[in-house]
Amino acid sequence: MKISVIIPVYNAEKFVSQAVESALQFDEVHEVILIEDRSPDNALQVCKQLIEKNDRIKLYQHPDKGNHGAGPTRNLGIQKATGDFIAFLDADDYFLPNRFDAEKELFKDPKVEGVYGALGVHYYTEKAKEQYYPVFGDKLTTVHKKHGPKDVFPGQIYLLGSFGLFSIDTLTIRRDALVKKMNILFKASLRLHQDSEFLFRLSYYLDLYPGILDKAIAMRGVHENNRITQVDSKKINPATTRVLLWQEVDNWAKNEETIPDHIKLHINRMYRSFRIATTPAPQKWGVILKHLISDYPSIRSGIYNINFRKNLF
Repeated sequence: MKISVIIPVYNAEKFVSQAVESALQFDEVHEVILIEDRSPDNALQVCKQLIEKNDRIKLYQHPDKGNHGAGPTRNLGIQKATGDFIAFLDADDYFLPNRFDAEKELFKDPKVEGVYGALGVHYYTEKAKEQYYPVFGDKLTTVHKKHGPKDVFPGQIYLLGSFGLFSIDTLTIRRDALVKKMNILFKASLRLHQDSEFLFRLSYYLDLYPGILDKAIAMRGVHENNRITQVDSKKINPATTRVLLWQEVDNWAKNEETIPDHIKLHINRMYRSFRIATTPAPQKWGVILKHLISDYPSIRSGIYNINFRKNLF
């Protein structure tokens, strides 16, 4: 295996060295691609120091040297990758020694286009643990049991709670399948949840297989300045950010002719539910009444689905 590990770097001077070292521990890692996204801290200088130490590390910036967000930054990494396989790693996270154990066996089968595993949690400081342990605990982010590849997309769309989740940090993909078969890239329009939207589309187009699900193969680093941590802990209203996510998914589904109509309808109802959740209180009942008349199940999905009902009122 020749794996390209893509690490977007933004405001991560304290963490990126650990992320890089965790990737370099594997002989299968052909290259570690750092894409520096105009960090306000000293991350660029740290990256420059890293590339001097190991010729497997490569450093790039956007052509205009600007800040473009995680999605376009990962896209640039995909364009620069030369390995046969692509893995992603956030700059404040890190791989564990078993990261590619399952992948080395599963990818011997040419029909396997991607493999996913379980993500653990690491608290960088006691303050971060005190703030966020009630949110994350020590639980794994994982798909709860092994499913066939055709079940992954509907499982994420319909059964998110019971199906489980996998993280971008635990995903490995055949590069030719990603680039040639579907040419899928991250959406530049999303500053948050761009990885979730990417994984939805990826699981629809590619055959993704479960790797190690019962123990972590990578660790999510939790600290006070992590934006997605603030979303998950409700410091930023999750309904506000997820309405944008489901709007993108809804737009994609409407334009993808091969998606069955019942799945398109379900996605649209998910989007509507989050729109209701983010409607200001004075207008909320009007929006609910409108949808009640036009599509009662969309209201029911919003009120009774555990993912949304706590956000409605």
